[in-house]
Amino acid sequence: MKIERKQSVVLVPCPYQGHLTPMLQLGSILYSQGFFVIVAHTQYNAPNYSNYPEFVFHSMDDRFQEIDISFPSLENLYSMNENCKVHLRDYLFTMMEEEGNQIIACIIYDNVMFFVDDVATQLKVPSIVLRTFSAAFTQSMITIFQQPEKYFPFEDSQLLDPLPDLHPLRYKDAPFFVIKNTVPEAELEFRRAICDIGSSVATIWNTMQDLESSMLLRLQEHYKVPFFPIGPFHKMAPSASSTSILEEDNSCIEWLDRQTPNSVLYVSLGSIVRIDDKELIETAWGLANSEQPFLWVIRPGSVSGFQCAEALPDGYEEMVGERGRIVKWAPQKQVLAHPALGGFYTHCGWNSTLESICEQVPMICRPIIADQLVNARYLTQIYKVGIELEVIERTVIEKTIRKLMLSEEGKDVKKRVVDMKQNIVAGMQIGGTSHKNLKDLVDFISALPSRLPPPTPVVGTILSSNHTSSKCIRES
Repeated sequence: MKIERKQSVVLVPCPYQGHLTPMLQLGSILYSQGFFVIVAHTQYNAPNYSNYPEFVFHSMDDRFQEIDISFPSLENLYSMNENCKVHLRDYLFTMMEEEGNQIIACIIYDNVMFFVDDVATQLKVPSIVLRTFSAAFTQSMITIFQQPEKYFPFEDSQLLDPLPDLHPLRYKDAPFFVIKNTVPEAELEFRRAICDIGSSVATIWNTMQDLESSMLLRLQEHYKVPFFPIGPFHKMAPSASSTSILEEDNSCIEWLDRQTPNSVLYVSLGSIVRIDDKELIETAWGLANSEQPFLWVIRPGSVSGFQCAEALPDGYEEMVGERGRIVKWAPQKQVLAHPALGGFYTHCGWNSTLESICEQVPMICRPIIADQLVNARYLTQIYKVGIELEVIERTVIEKTIRKLMLSEEGKDVKKRVVDMKQNIVAGMQIGGTSHKNLKDLVDFISALPSRLPPPTPVVGTILSSNHTSSKCIRES
């Protein structure tokens, strides 16, 4: 049942591509259900307004105009949370005074933008957390938080040993930034902050109940608020508008049109990851020696110390000729849906993972940081729809590509990802879990209690934050 368009939801995305994309997709989902959508975003990586004419956008001053924050350091992420706080509060307060027939039903914020909970609490507006990660990643962090000394520091000899209570993860898959086999306290503090839901009344997940049911149940016991797994967002959203921050090179689709079905390996390590020139060269020769057609995204700034593809061996593109296509950025969802695609060499970010599964494309898993490590391990060991790239070395890369694209094992992986896709499709149908959970979410937001009048703001006051405390993680 759709509601009258008078209730507003305010969305506060984190500005990095892997976070901005699902928040905008969620906005399209909620708009289709009758809500008025307001997006309060940072100036950095501001979304393209023209792609979403049905939304109202508001730019928050993040004070990053002269600073390179293309890689999300802890310092930058904390600064972002602090810099946007007063700006968002004052904007919402003004809007609430002038709203007329519109009611702010709730604020939905990316878990990285944890300052929003303080703003929502002061304005007496319900808040809901959006989790853009897998439930498995969140559960792994919470398990480690409860007894970090049980896991860190560890010895080099333990890298391939299983992490206690976290099957199928190994020490090398620990979902943290590890230095000298331990995790800096600042890293632990930040992860606690993004795991804490504060006073939020619910959590929305870009995942599927059928895919992560046991993890979601355990997490719900921990948080004790309603959960709404309504993924995959990119398939649930009616809008096909581009969410890409970088300009997409659509010419690669014409190249794919000339390739044999199921023959092309798509290579992309996402929107943030950086590699060194040695890895680029090893990957280049692994791709060339595999003799398989490939579409390779080499994002500007993704190779440390180099611009785009200048670190490639001399004459490389001429050598691979028509068999290889290199672009700066690709329309990924369109690429993965193309009949020429046979595999995806991926960093295993959660958006890429869901997009690949939904187009029944098996994966070569080359995770680098954070949730990618957990996702890759589940893809290769639990779901078995991916093959682990064990060493970044040209002969290993070549063999792994051939295994996925040409071997019987690769055919088995392909069959499993086809079956997995069918389960996800079933969940999106009427009566399926994602469809039902979306209806429940709409009813939940519509029934949220009317807020009390907000307090008069004090100009220039910085809202206090409880998210940097070492005790900010909830006790289960």
